[in-house]
Amino acid sequence: KKMSKSKGNVVTPLGLLEKHSSDGVRYWAASARLGTDAAFEENQMKIGRRLAIKLLNASKFALTMGGDAVEFNPAKITLPVDRAMVATVARVVREATAAFEAYDHTRALEVTESAFWSFCDDYLELVKDRAYNRDDQFALADTESARAALALSVDAFVRLLAPFLPFAAEEVWSWYAKGSVHRATWPVADPLEKAAAGQDESLLTVAGEALAALRRVKSENKVSQRTTYASVAMIAPKASHEQIEAVLADLRQAAHVRGPLEIGEGENIAISGYELDPAPAKN
Repeated sequence: KKMSKSKGNVVTPLGLLEKHSSDGVRYWAASARLGTDAAFEENQMKIGRRLAIKLLNASKFALTMGGDAVEFNPAKITLPVDRAMVATVARVVREATAAFEAYDHTRALEVTESAFWSFCDDYLELVKDRAYNRDDQFALADTESARAALALSVDAFVRLLAPFLPFAAEEVWSWYAKGSVHRATWPVADPLEKAAAGQDESLLTVAGEALAALRRVKSENKVSQRTTYASVAMIAPKASHEQIEAVLADLRQAAHVRGPLEIGEGENIAISGYELDPAPAKN
């Protein structure tokens, strides 16, 4: 059946663009693999819009922790968890590049999107207090390490997501760079791998699981995440103990642990005992 204006059966994407944004609709289209029929899926557009908004919000959050100065110097990335984040981004750049070269844009989107959400949910939450360093609790070098890793990660993700979320990526790019992201060079893995200095990215996975376990307790108790721990006991596989110790300062700040945080041996990362302080008063 042919579409005709006189018959009133013309379908246009205008309503979808207004509801889900151009980036959201483009995300849905980019999610379809070459050679396959693309099913109309409005939920995919919702996911795309949410991803575009997250790119804007997370990037602004990450790029403003040092005030007006944005640090892109990889030599300042010194702490293991920051190097682990950069190692992850380097791997994603390689995998996304290989996918594009194989004409598999959907795979490039999948690997980039997965890593970006991990960046937001795990790394950004873990290091934000060190990056802000409002009360000078951290050494300046440690703060600069987090800020540089955050900036380099955002810069790579913006370039990687630009083909899929062109408007959100262009907006973020305008905050710290001149010209257009769509005329910028594609990210390269080599400098990121050099900054990672051979750090195993599994450290970031362990840190994310530990932070999630600490936050889960507060969610289950239905208290604010700003509620402090008077004490907490964590169990984890023996092989993960050294990795947790490496991010202990960030974990304590991110999870608001004011008292002792003990680490015992267990099959999985979990909280085996805790004492929560009274919930802070609401503003």
